[in-house]
Amino acid sequence: MEQGKEDREELQKTEVVVMKSDHRFSKGFLAGVLCMACVMLLLAAAAIFWLHGWISPGGSISYEGVSANIVDGSVRAKINDLTALIKAYYYEDVDEEDLTEGLYKGLFASLEDPYSAYYTEEEYEEMMISASAQYNGIGAVLQQDPETMRVKIVKVYEGTPAEKAGLKSEDTVIMVEDIDARSMELSELVTHIRGKENSKVRLVISREGAFSERVFRVKRAQVDVPTVEQMMLEDTIGLIVINEFGKATGADFKAAVESLQAEGMEKMIVDLRDNPGGMLESVTEVMDYILPEGLIVYIEDKYGNRQEEKSDAEHYLDLPMAVLINGNSASCSEIFAGAIRDYDYGILIGTTTFGKGVVQTVRPLADNSAIKLTTAKYFTPKGENIHGTGIAPDIELKYKYSGTIEAGASYDYTKDNQVKRAVKELKKMDAKGP
Repeated sequence: MEQGKEDREELQKTEVVVMKSDHRFSKGFLAGVLCMACVMLLLAAAAIFWLHGWISPGGSISYEGVSANIVDGSVRAKINDLTALIKAYYYEDVDEEDLTEGLYKGLFASLEDPYSAYYTEEEYEEMMISASAQYNGIGAVLQQDPETMRVKIVKVYEGTPAEKAGLKSEDTVIMVEDIDARSMELSELVTHIRGKENSKVRLVISREGAFSERVFRVKRAQVDVPTVEQMMLEDTIGLIVINEFGKATGADFKAAVESLQAEGMEKMIVDLRDNPGGMLESVTEVMDYILPEGLIVYIEDKYGNRQEEKSDAEHYLDLPMAVLINGNSASCSEIFAGAIRDYDYGILIGTTTFGKGVVQTVRPLADNSAIKLTTAKYFTPKGENIHGTGIAPDIELKYKYSGTIEAGASYDYTKDNQVKRAVKELKKMDAKGP
């Protein structure tokens, strides 16, 4: 767990709208860096469209009626000159495909937006694997500060290789194999952590107050990431932990609620701490199940186009509810918390959320690469965009844990001060029938 520590975001886990190739609303690492340094914004823009063959003989392309006339003979000549200089004088051999990928990445890097990126075919495949919540990896949730690029572990799942190796929440990842963890976007870095089952990955870890650097060799295994966990606490109070908003989260959340109600749940705690977000469709499915009829969230692009997500009147949970949040609760978690707050549907306990109020669109391209682009802002039901500010809790309470934190010890929620406070507050509320 984390409370009141540094901002992050993979928080590269974002609420994502996946688009097909229609018009719906929307390694050469050294060589790539070299190109990005050499080729200015315009050159990178020219290359990405020219090399994909998207430019018409007139030199323009158009999406949603927006044209870009970016390529002329001098730009093409300069790209070729720079490529020739690199190939002739760079101290190691370089691959032209790596140079090309560097140009594509440079175009998106020029936006200075930590949430927009270009993905190679391999990186896109890895991203889709991550969305499926099943992979060969180590069983830890990582997040990355978009400004410092610092990567830290925010959750280690019980019984996974990460836990068995002794990794802990709040550990900082310094190196993955021989790669500086800060040298690339998290979505790319995790491709080097995952790998063949039973193979090992070398991680250099820093732990505050314990050691500055230590090597961990973690054996990879098939990991089925649970997005929802549940348990009964005391006095008919149920606890549901949502680790992230994936494809199965909506169905898993409903099943968890029904199971706990069968055990006598009359009041509910939803734990969104360290939940970095996920899929917009997932959180709206969960909120549709919880809230009565009304607006959940709305999205606006720069043209003023508005997309609304609403809850219908078919089902809602009329249960006293407490929601736990912290500085690592981001994007979809903030959509959840914002709707609960705006409808006065529960009490928020913990610390202020991360503050990510923008939406990314993932668009596959014809060559199986893809782009992720920040395309809109989202707003809570009452019209607040929380980007950069986050959502403050109703009850500010920093996290403390009085249980055993040794590797292999199960987490005891009864020793969690924020859970205990939620139980205390719920006991004051009258139970209602669903």
